[in-house]
Amino acid sequence: MATVHHWTGLEAKALRLALRLSVRAFAQKLGLAVATVSKWESKLTDTEPRPDTQAILDTALGRADTAVHLRFETLLSELSGAVLSAHQPRVTVSGPRAWEYESWADDLDRAVVALSRQNFVFADSLLTRWLGRFKAGELDDKGLYLFARSTALLGDLKRDQGSVLGPLSAKHSYAGARAAYSQLGIPRRVAQLDLSLAVVTEMSGSLEVAAHTYELLSVDDRLSRRDRARARLWVGTALSKDGNHDYATRVMQAATREFEDLTEPDDWSVAHQKLALARRGAGDLTQALQFIDIARTSGTTESPMQRVRLDAAHGHILLSDPATQDDGLVVLDQAAQVAAQYGLVHQLRSIEGIKAMSSEGPPRPRHR
Repeated sequence: MATVHHWTGLEAKALRLALRLSVRAFAQKLGLAVATVSKWESKLTDTEPRPDTQAILDTALGRADTAVHLRFETLLSELSGAVLSAHQPRVTVSGPRAWEYESWADDLDRAVVALSRQNFVFADSLLTRWLGRFKAGELDDKGLYLFARSTALLGDLKRDQGSVLGPLSAKHSYAGARAAYSQLGIPRRVAQLDLSLAVVTEMSGSLEVAAHTYELLSVDDRLSRRDRARARLWVGTALSKDGNHDYATRVMQAATREFEDLTEPDDWSVAHQKLALARRGAGDLTQALQFIDIARTSGTTESPMQRVRLDAAHGHILLSDPATQDDGLVVLDQAAQVAAQYGLVHQLRSIEGIKAMSSEGPPRPRHR
């Protein structure tokens, strides 16, 4: 939430506009004369409310809801820029105010939660309100770090929506975030962006290139042990998509053991989902069902994306056996409905691809 350490007419005007009140209604709300509010708005930064009136303004802002605070922050930044331009037309606004850093960081935390729930519209509004306000070249190191985090999260959003290539894609956002972290000299973040870019490469169909990048990152000391294990898991994913299912299984099992040692239940669950698909590709449906059952009953988080991925994998396996084809179609239809509801375009395309492949005939099951 925004706070104002020292009110001027500028901040008072931003609060009135954020509350969507007329000058008269705002004056009535504060218990002041209309002439007082009019004076603030005519003089802006050249006038200051009295100390007792500053306390009244503090109270009005403190009681406002989240939507008002968001509008207040945006309007205050816009009005400040306009005032600065009017007095110094050749001077460029140099970056966020002190309170804006805090608000920006809070919005990033909220965006992470929104993305975990696939609330893309809200996450996008939280990110673009800051990315549209500042340019990387105008920011100090603190601001540039927030800019880089925002850009990386925007890449995650675009990736989850299935937009992987092009000027408004996940690849573009990840590349921008990587450049910012490189400028800041934070190698761990740079390596994490390399990992994200490899995921985009895999999603775009360049499996061999993605697998090679994953292999390099799986032994990259810039990354944490968990991120290296994830890179190893994704080596297996790319190999499996490329048809090398048995080797992919061995690589994935090594990553699975690493997640177990690290006590990472969510990653461990995802690893079993990937193993299930690799065994399905190898025609070993018995083991595929065992792995997908483990994936469906483990892990600690629940999100629409996770449900869709698990149901799509489960449906794919069921569809591969003539005896369970009808069940597989039901599960895939359920996954498609959730994917469409939350705008998970890439997942929806994958489900449609699975259905299309089923008409070509499932792999020959190898039961044990």
